[in-house]
Amino acid sequence: MRSAWWKILGVLILLYVIVVGMCTPMKPGFTGDVVPFLHKSGAKAEFAVTGYNTHFTESDTKAWLKLDSSSIIEITDIKVSSDVEVVFSVDLPKYLPTQDSTLDATLLVANAKDGTAILPRALFITQNEIDPNVKSYNNLSAIDFPKYQGFAFPYRSTLHETVRNTFFHVAIWFAMYTVLIVGLIYSIKYLIKPSMRNDIIASSFTEVGVVLGFLGIFTGSVWARFTWGAFWTPDVKLNTAASFILIYSAYLVLRSSMPDQDRRAKISAAYNIFAFATMVPLIIIIPRLTDSLHPGSGGNPALGGEDLDNTLRMVFYPAIIGLTLISVWISSLVARLRMVSDDFLSRR
Repeated sequence: MRSAWWKILGVLILLYVIVVGMCTPMKPGFTGDVVPFLHKSGAKAEFAVTGYNTHFTESDTKAWLKLDSSSIIEITDIKVSSDVEVVFSVDLPKYLPTQDSTLDATLLVANAKDGTAILPRALFITQNEIDPNVKSYNNLSAIDFPKYQGFAFPYRSTLHETVRNTFFHVAIWFAMYTVLIVGLIYSIKYLIKPSMRNDIIASSFTEVGVVLGFLGIFTGSVWARFTWGAFWTPDVKLNTAASFILIYSAYLVLRSSMPDQDRRAKISAAYNIFAFATMVPLIIIIPRLTDSLHPGSGGNPALGGEDLDNTLRMVFYPAIIGLTLISVWISSLVARLRMVSDDFLSRR
């Protein structure tokens, strides 16, 4: 039991991730853009919006248009059709608090039950005349926006419910890197001190890492279908990640093509070091040199304040730990089965 505590811990953590990660509700938000989207300053703007997990029928529902970092307009004409459907009407000022001819306004809708739902770039407002002396008005800091009370995941307009895939897709990649590092270490140990035990451990952990890599590609492709509209795009990070997994897949082909055990172990150990080294240019360097839809590339931050909040972290970090422990357990089981099989065959 003492040696199995970390395995039990991994299973319990994974169960926690599945239950909490899939059952926790999403905070109120908006399902898409407002209709219509384009408006002119000095005119009356009337637009409809659809909410998600919202309760627009609450009597204390209020709405605002945020024009810049300090300017805000309260929307007093609110026509609610249901908890998720509403039409707003507001008189836009003749002069916008900007020296540009266009402005993206943010919509804020709040009540005590939902807190404050925010839709960035909700309206695209144009102005024909620019007032060089215009200043900010209706100080934003003077408004006390209600906060959502309860435990819920943040609602991201582009991710919707698929934000839950963060606990699996991203955690799988962390687990993959861990088992591949273990495989690398034992490949180096084999080259320093050849033994079948080192070769079996290296190959077992590496093969499980390749399986995790394909699972990461699969979960990412499904996620991309719902957020980007396609299972695969010519995105640099997707292509370099796929190349990395294919390079490691060649490790499996290499081992299966060599019947001689010693030669197979030596060459595959050397190849394993080469395959892991390709991670530096393919995963770390190249994606950061170009723009990418995928977070973590081309200035697009990953796992930052806009991607995670404290509620997501309470599930995301345990997911990494749990999947890593389970992956190490599976890899060690594969290695032990091979050692038992080789020992049995040697006695026959």
